[in-house]
Amino acid sequence: MQDEPTPIELTKAVADFLRNDITPLISGHQAFKLRVAVNILDLVARQLTREEGSDAREVERLRTLLGTEGSVAELNRVLAERIAKGEVDLATPGLSEHLWATTMDKLAVDQPNYASYKRELGREG
Repeated sequence: MQDEPTPIELTKAVADFLRNDITPLISGHQAFKLRVAVNILDLVARQLTREEGSDAREVERLRTLLGTEGSVAELNRVLAERIAKGEVDLATPGLSEHLWATTMDKLAVDQPNYASYKRELGREG
């Protein structure tokens, strides 16, 4: 284990520095590219923060759904193969709930300000 600051703290610090101290100093296309870079750093920080928990929940759902063990990548490959073969479909108990939960976890990282995502969070809470 590394001492502090953590990778999450470092990533957030760089993003905040660029957003608050550098962005006001530039304009035009360079400002656009800087906003893209800041958004990438924000995305990485969210991935680092949420990935372990969301992957663990996804693996548990997939194990239950598929009745087999494996990593998140392996289990998703098995699920895709079973869907392609017609062995699993939306009538399969637990599949639609798994897909919804996985989508919400991915949106929490990729698009946490997406209006539809926020609306769905309000319905769940």
